[in-house]
Amino acid sequence: MVPGNLFALGVRIPNQDAEATGRGNAFTATANNPSALYYNSAGITQLEGHHVQLGFHTISVNSSYRAPNGNLSQTHWEVQPVPQLYYVYSPKESDFSYGLGVYAPFGLGLEWPETTGFRTLIIEGRLLYSTVKPVIAWQVTPSLSIAGGPTLNYAQVLLRQGIFVPGDEFKFKGRDLDFGWSAALLWKPWEKISFGVNYQSSTSMNFHGRSVASPYTPDEGTSARLPFPQFVMGGVSYRPNDKWNFEVNVDWTDWDRVTTVNFNKPSGNVPFAFNWQSSFLYEIGATRQLENGYFASVGYFFSQNSTSDANFNPVVPDTNLHVGSLGLGRKGDKWSWAVTYQLITGPSRNVTTSISPSLIGESANGKYHFLNHAVNVSLTRTF
Repeated sequence: MVPGNLFALGVRIPNQDAEATGRGNAFTATANNPSALYYNSAGITQLEGHHVQLGFHTISVNSSYRAPNGNLSQTHWEVQPVPQLYYVYSPKESDFSYGLGVYAPFGLGLEWPETTGFRTLIIEGRLLYSTVKPVIAWQVTPSLSIAGGPTLNYAQVLLRQGIFVPGDEFKFKGRDLDFGWSAALLWKPWEKISFGVNYQSSTSMNFHGRSVASPYTPDEGTSARLPFPQFVMGGVSYRPNDKWNFEVNVDWTDWDRVTTVNFNKPSGNVPFAFNWQSSFLYEIGATRQLENGYFASVGYFFSQNSTSDANFNPVVPDTNLHVGSLGLGRKGDKWSWAVTYQLITGPSRNVTTSISPSLIGESANGKYHFLNHAVNVSLTRTF
């Protein structure tokens, strides 16, 4: 699984299904397709039989930076898909449903040119984080379902930054496995209104690999512990009739866990400061049912940035984001599909008070700008 390039949201990837992203990811209280395994696993009790869904979130990312002296730099342009795979089985006339999801809830991939003026802060950063999530859901009553299960998480990371002079470089590559858990609830107290809550526990990856400070020290064994945040999604869905579904969600990510990462190696430790702050996603969306199983959706979400100016690092050039989406799909007896377009932008971020951890005094101060596009597709087979 290949992580998508991210430039905000910390390193969180909230777009895990085309139908859901068409609604601005306001899907936690609806959760009526196999991607419920990510958005609210209690929702799989709404499905009957076997369901297999494959999806891709594909984003083109290009972040630009204008230094205080006026020089302009841009990240290397890349397009990367983030795949998802979901399987759900709900036996007929059973109160229990079973699911298995494979997806990438976190990811990062960007590379700056070495002429930015902050090469000793970052040249390249890449994170792959994949989750395998088995789930059991129980329909306690006709209006209440709960779910939970463990998660197996695999991650690998690459970091490159300059040290003193052009041409030198600190580089680290490592990987690790860890376990977590999830829990979810879906409650429909009235015919037209439902509530959903989804929780994913934190994890902590102790990356083991190799690093080199070229040309000063040789390749050597290195470890680095990086915590990943817990997050909670909650929402309410209102269906005034069988044609419309409106939903509002709030999504909280505990970025306070991500402080300073130390790369531990025999020749001496290398600290890398993050000091991120917890942040919210505010999501709203609507879906209109059309003829012959077709549906159309519109959505929007706002993402708070997770870094202060003082702790800003271009490895994750974070900013407040506005994300709008339009989606179209069709649900059939055997096959269903959805496709969504997202426009991702936000105001330019002007960093003026960055505290430089650079050994030669380089700074992340300057203006950062973002305008990007994403396409999400999914295909579901029911049998």
